[in-house]
Amino acid sequence: MNKSYEVEYCNLELRFDRRYIQNLIRDLIHEGYSLYWSENESLFIISVRTGRKLVKLKFQRIHNRYKIVGNYTIKDEKLAEFMERLIGDTRGHAVVKRFKDRQILIESILFGELILLVEVSGVDHRIIFQKRPLVTTEEMIRAFQSKRAEERIGVLRMELDYELANLYEALERKDEKGIDQCKEKLLVLRSEMLQLEC
Repeated sequence: MNKSYEVEYCNLELRFDRRYIQNLIRDLIHEGYSLYWSENESLFIISVRTGRKLVKLKFQRIHNRYKIVGNYTIKDEKLAEFMERLIGDTRGHAVVKRFKDRQILIESILFGELILLVEVSGVDHRIIFQKRPLVTTEEMIRAFQSKRAEERIGVLRMELDYELANLYEALERKDEKGIDQCKEKLLVLRSEMLQLEC
């Protein structure tokens, strides 16, 4: 193993469910890592021993899901591979700094994809890769200035009220088919409302 191997993970934004953490623990044990974990109402912590060093992975509970918190410096290649897989599987966001000799490679990852790769050598830096933005700045400005979302929210509220009234009537009539249809429409409208309000 390369003794100078070191990777730093910063600005992590990864979200997943409890089963993913359990699978991660199982995979780490399968790879031969010595580890233990603890949990309270707000945090799930996995402590992984890599040689003489202990890496504590902290997962913050948010409702029924978890989010990894903190910055991590990992000097174990195999554990770094687990972190890379975690970022990719969850389509998460991260800044990854790879230290090699006197160079640093900095990767910006968005939705599990590399969008920017910069090489820093002393005071010099150069962009090795930069993904072309899918949306231009002008398009973003137009989208923010657009009133379409606000107008659609108003219409959606009326559609929700109408569908709730239909559901109430179906419940009064004990019309199972009508109840199911209303619930399906309400789920679709709710999903659209949540997307517009974000």
